[in-house]
Amino acid sequence: MRIAIDVNGVLRDTIGKFTRVYESYLIENNLEIGENNMIVTGETDDFVYEMTTPITSLTLTDFFKFKDEEEYLKFMYEEFPMQIFGHAGSSENNTFNLLNDFYLDQRVENEIMIISEEVGKGKPATLFFLSKFGCLIEKIRFYSKTTKDSIWDDIDILLTSNPELLLNYPTEKIVIKFETEYNKTTDSKYTIRSLSELTDIFKQIKK
Repeated sequence: MRIAIDVNGVLRDTIGKFTRVYESYLIENNLEIGENNMIVTGETDDFVYEMTTPITSLTLTDFFKFKDEEEYLKFMYEEFPMQIFGHAGSSENNTFNLLNDFYLDQRVENEIMIISEEVGKGKPATLFFLSKFGCLIEKIRFYSKTTKDSIWDDIDILLTSNPELLLNYPTEKIVIKFETEYNKTTDSKYTIRSLSELTDIFKQIKK
């Protein structure tokens, strides 16, 4: 079988790191993205950066205030991609020990792949993140909102926390939900809350 494991939410605490970077740079230090994408001291106008928690969906602009969509994208993918994607923590303290153990146990009979929704500078930052934690899996595939449907061509089973992928997938494929705050209300036949449960759930699927 071809098993894919999503980075965001499953392996990486992307939202947690996004929150800390937003709070540090835009709220505490009163910075903003100025002309030519340069980070500058916040101007004295009526706009105030603020955030609301908990984060209950992946539409981050519903919880983090930006002047417009363009500023959000610059923040995420041009100014702070390494801080957000590269230097984020893992979802669990032993995430990559569990991931590598699963890979070593399954790699003979199954093809294991990492997938991640990334654009722009998020790609090299994610490669840094995987390298930093010693990920042993060789095959890594990036996708975007426009190419996400094509990932199913190479996948039989997907472990993800992304509600969109949990709700929209080909009927002949299998998805496993990695439960997070933002997908608790999304139904899934298979659910885990830790990578330590992956081997057991995979055995159930194979029966």
